[in-house]
Amino acid sequence: MTVYFIGAGPGDPELITVKGQRLIRECPVVLYAGSLVPEALIRSANPTAAIANTAEMHLDEIIARIRTAHEQGLDVARVHSGDPSIYGAIGEQIRRLEPLGIPYEVIPGVTSAMASAAALGRELTLPGITQTVILTRYAGKTPVPERESLAELARHRATLVIYLSIRYIDEIVAQLLPHYGPECPVAVMYRTSWPDHERVIGTLADIAEQVCEKGFKRTALILVGEVLAPRQFEDSYLYGAGQGG
Repeated sequence: MTVYFIGAGPGDPELITVKGQRLIRECPVVLYAGSLVPEALIRSANPTAAIANTAEMHLDEIIARIRTAHEQGLDVARVHSGDPSIYGAIGEQIRRLEPLGIPYEVIPGVTSAMASAAALGRELTLPGITQTVILTRYAGKTPVPERESLAELARHRATLVIYLSIRYIDEIVAQLLPHYGPECPVAVMYRTSWPDHERVIGTLADIAEQVCEKGFKRTALILVGEVLAPRQFEDSYLYGAGQGG
């Protein structure tokens, strides 16, 4: 028996790995993360599978379900949105499974940062602009170490991808402005790849007002950096003469 932590992707049911899709279809127990996982994926489970929405469960209840399946010798598809390793809360589950001797495997998925970059038709790393992408969040219910505050991270002027923080857009802009400047491009991507997806494109000078007008309160990703609207950048060496690729 194995617990498979499966990344379901950002919303489009086709943005899942072949392996992840196969395991959802095959596992006799499917535990999924509520409205964050496309219904089409859950409908693809075996009709005889025991399926449960974990949105209303606390951690002990989830582990109890998994433990029961383990005792019955049943594989479990534990389906998370995006990629399980990015704000997926799998660490706390794994920490409880290991002392119980319950084996697990993590199946990666497409995180909303990559899906948003694809939707924008942008590369997050460009020669001469930045070769670094920082994935982070604003300090809210979950604290952030002081060394990882936005003000500290902004000093690098790398491409920033800010998760789970749209309600703090005013505070975020205030911390980024001294480092990126008011003309720095910003994209706010709401429910990327879902049928009701929306976006606002602007700069640090006007993005907070646009977000307020749209009324985005959750499930929106903030991308910041010159790569979103590059004026000029160098060609990479990858396709340079004589390099191939």
